[in-house]
This record gives sequence, structure tokens and C-alpha cells, in this order.
Amino acid sequence: MDQLKDFADNRLINGCIHCAGPADTRDHIPSRSLLDQPFPENLPVIGCCQTCNQSFSKDEEYLVCLVDAVLSGSAEPDKISRPSVARILRNSPALRARIESAKRQSTNTVEFAVEQDRVANVLLKLARGHAAYELSQPCREPPDHFWCGPLATLPSDVRDAFNAFHEQKMFGEVGSRGLQRLLVTEMVLNSGDGKESRVRMLINDWVEVQEGNYRYLAIDDAGGIVIRIVVREYLACEVCWRMDIVGNITDEKATRS
Repeated sequence: MDQLKDFADNRLINGCIHCAGPADTRDHIPSRSLLDQPFPENLPVIGCCQTCNQSFSKDEEYLVCLVDAVLSGSAEPDKISRPSVARILRNSPALRARIESAKRQSTNTVEFAVEQDRVANVLLKLARGHAAYELSQPCREPPDHFWCGPLATLPSDVRDAFNAFHEQKMFGEVGSRGLQRLLVTEMVLNSGDGKESRVRMLINDWVEVQEGNYRYLAIDDAGGIVIRIVVREYLACEVCWRMDIVGNITDEKATRS
């Protein structure tokens, strides 16, 4: 990943990003358990307290093992493609049994009953971390919108919109990493009478931490903060805070289900 220095007002992010207590340790965002070795250089880190940091560890183990179990159709270590996840399942027979007992198999499909609270706990942690690191915005309050689920379950047009870059309308926090990542591009539009017009756009694109394993998009625009996350190109998440003009894409799915 590109190493960007944060030039925003550091008073905005003070203390543990989760509880606002003293930040006596640091946490990788995303967690290294979601990635494969060799890890990408310059992984983002944020300040947090030991209590908060440790409170997520069991749920993170559950999430990484669940996702790979779903992708392989089994929680048996020999069937897991990622060596680090297979090792967790070998060393944690209780976790392996818990995930395997949640499997429901029919003639053509394998499904797992998901512990939604544990998944949401980890994804919200990641979203808060991206908001802090990329946008210099503390988002400790409950979000205004939260959705997570398999990316493939979104209708194709909603999925395309979810995966698209964001056209920035207003600047976010001056000096933040997110502001530094913005790109200016020019598009040529052809009208019906053959005339061309050029339109300049300010683009906020996805950050691919590790291909196939983890990517995210952090948006601070027009009164809203939106974080989108995709894990293993399977599990997708959208979290929104302080929404005003910026809307959430995945609510479209709910209205059409």
C-alpha cells in the first residue's frame, strides 16, 4: 500500500478509536488474520486500547474461519485453502465444531447459519478503523446504516454500483489520507448531434490491500461517511454515519427483496 502521511488535525482522532480511552496499543486495519503472508507493506494502523483490541480477537477468528468454511463448503482444515485459517481450525477444535455444526446441506447447496452479532462486531471495528485512518473522522457512535452479506446476493445493478468508484462532490477533512487519494479524471461525452464535451471528475476509488483477500472504499462527502468493505471477494459490507446527501447503495437491495 502507498504510505501516506496524515496532515489532518490530529485532535480529531484522539485516544482509542473505539472507546476514546487511552490508546496504549495499535491495531492493524485490516487485521492481518484477513490477509496472507507476505503481508502488504505499510498496512494501516490506528490507536486503540488493549481492552478493545483483545475484545475483538475471538470474533475475528470466527469471521476468518467462517468465510473460508463457506467458500470451501466445510470447516475441516484439510479442505481450507488458506494455511493460516486451516491452522486456526486445527488448533481450535471447539471453533471448528461450532462452525461445522452450523452447516446445513441440501441436494445442491451448502449453507451456514451465521452468528450475525459476531460478524457485525468485526466489520464495524474495521469500518471505524478505515474512517479514522483514511478520513480522520472518529465514528464511535452507532452507524445510521449497516449492511453485510454475500456480494453475489446483491442484484447485478446494485452490485455494480457498490463496486464502482465514488464521484466526489465535496472535499472531506483537509489533509486526510482519503483526500490525498482523490484523483482528477476527464471524461469525453458525445451528444446526440455529434458534439463532444469534456467533464472533469474527482474520483475516490477502492483501495486494494491484498488482491482477492481485502479491499475497501472510504467516503467522506456531502455530510456523510460511507465505508465499503469486501473480504475474499465474498463477504461485502456497507456502513454509513452522519448521512445527509450521501446515500447508501445496499438499501436498494432491501426495497427489492
